[in-house]
Amino acid sequence: MNHLRLAIICWSCLLIVMATTTEAASVWKLPTAEMVHEEKCRQENQEEDAATLRCLVKKLGLWTDESGYNAKRIAKIFAGHNQMEELMLVVEHCNRKEQDPSRLDDWAFLAYRCATSGQFGHWVKDFMSQKKVER
Repeated sequence: MNHLRLAIICWSCLLIVMATTTEAASVWKLPTAEMVHEEKCRQENQEEDAATLRCLVKKLGLWTDESGYNAKRIAKIFAGHNQMEELMLVVEHCNRKEQDPSRLDDWAFLAYRCATSGQFGHWVKDFMSQKKVER
């Protein structure tokens, strides 16, 4: 009987931890084209493409220096294309292929260039052009 109580307590704790983790993950919001056009990163990095890109994707919650691009979050931005799994595979592949923790800016830039070399690149251009239309 004590084992059953212990098991119930353990499962309850696990569910509480999962619920708080889910809540913390839901704080992240999909970026808009307007958010992407923020100039602060460009000013901070004096127009260096790789450093600017890493700064921007980091501020948007799409990048961490430990694991690179967050494929799930990127796929959520482009969920309307109904190819989330494929997009996640591309992002994860490029992330692993270009991974270089000693050169974070280059890793971010090269992984981005790899991932956007195909259809995803067209989606990014369309997403970015939304801001131009709104002006």
